[in-house]
Amino acid sequence: MDRNRLFWASRRGMLELDLVLLPFLEKIYPTLEQEDKERYWRLLDSEDQDMFGWFLRREDPEDSDLQRIVQIIRDTRSQTR
Repeated sequence: MDRNRLFWASRRGMLELDLVLLPFLEKIYPTLEQEDKERYWRLLDSEDQDMFGWFLRREDPEDSDLQRIVQIIRDTRSQTR
């Protein structure tokens, strides 16, 4: 997925998600292995409310691939601030 398309797909309808996803996209995403990049692409197909709950650690995705990318984002949030 090209960078512009990825940027626009990462912009969500919730400011809280933009504050998580956009710094991650800029600073961490380029360092990911291809499989994790593909997981991120799949994550972007998720509903905003689901992602919001996942990033706040209220719940975890049922899909193991989504669990992995959500955990990577959770773990790297301190690096993107």
